[in-house]
Amino acid sequence: RDDRRDDRRMGDRRGGPGDRRDRDRGDRPSLPSASANAYKVGQPQGRDEELKRQVQSHLNKIAPDNIATIAQRIVDTKVTSSEELESVIGLIMKKALTEPHYCETYADMVYALRTRYPEFPPENEGEKPQSFTRVLLNTCQNEFENLPTSFEPTEEEKSKLPPDDLRIEMKKRKDKMLANMKFIGNLFLRELLAVKVVGQVVHDLIGIKESLPEEHMIECVCELLQAIGHTLDGTQHGKLLMSQFSARLMELKRCSSPDGSAAFSKRIQFQIQDLLDLRQNSWQKKVFKETAKTKEEVRNDAYTEARNKARGMDTEAMFTTAVAGARPQYIDTKKSPGHK
Repeated sequence: RDDRRDDRRMGDRRGGPGDRRDRDRGDRPSLPSASANAYKVGQPQGRDEELKRQVQSHLNKIAPDNIATIAQRIVDTKVTSSEELESVIGLIMKKALTEPHYCETYADMVYALRTRYPEFPPENEGEKPQSFTRVLLNTCQNEFENLPTSFEPTEEEKSKLPPDDLRIEMKKRKDKMLANMKFIGNLFLRELLAVKVVGQVVHDLIGIKESLPEEHMIECVCELLQAIGHTLDGTQHGKLLMSQFSARLMELKRCSSPDGSAAFSKRIQFQIQDLLDLRQNSWQKKVFKETAKTKEEVRNDAYTEARNKARGMDTEAMFTTAVAGARPQYIDTKKSPGHK
């Protein structure tokens, strides 16, 4: 019996069922050939497309701890005109609005690029040269002016899209709008936009006009002020502006319709109150830990959490406390007297 068992084992190894995998591997059909309409990476058609492709490729690799490397690669693409500079800034802006999780990272990227390009001649005689900061301001202004006036779908959209797809599309638009406010706020924190720009944005959104602002405009203001609150409150002029903004928001919260009901939904009223409470609490807030971080920050967080667990402390693993609207540390460091 042992001999027959050994023979069967040898048979499996020599050419019996044990070789079935090899035979199956050899009998597999080859992959089908690509169809005539299959996607192919073609050669860029012209300088503009080549520039956009290169910059987009670099931006796809960005992370909080490789900003300097990616910035250098973008500079190496050799922008030669104000139109090309506008394309580069437009691509960064687009990425920031579609990936709000990395909003601060893209703002840091813009800060790293701010002095890396020369000024270009103006388009029209008598105008100022086109600098990086000026093109950035124009791009932000154009994006802000193109904000939708309403988030109610049109009749054409209702007829073309199923309810679920329509709801997703409306959410995408709203997320992009709020990301735009967050990005503007982060540019202000990095001193790339002046405080008067912030004041103008808030005035355009919720300033006193013939009719009350739309709810999404109030949401925009709350998002913007939360992104810059601590820094704006840190100067005398900024504190005055913040007090004016807060008073206007409180006034809107208390507004009522002609029939006596509240002019805005409970959700908007709570959002306004949350912002006012945040200011009252010196802009200290709980934030979700899963934000874009460098590898060093991730290691430090893991070490702190492990140490707290060892001590039996309540770590609240998913949240941490942060100051809303604080200026990045490297900006304050460069402004300190001892920095060279």
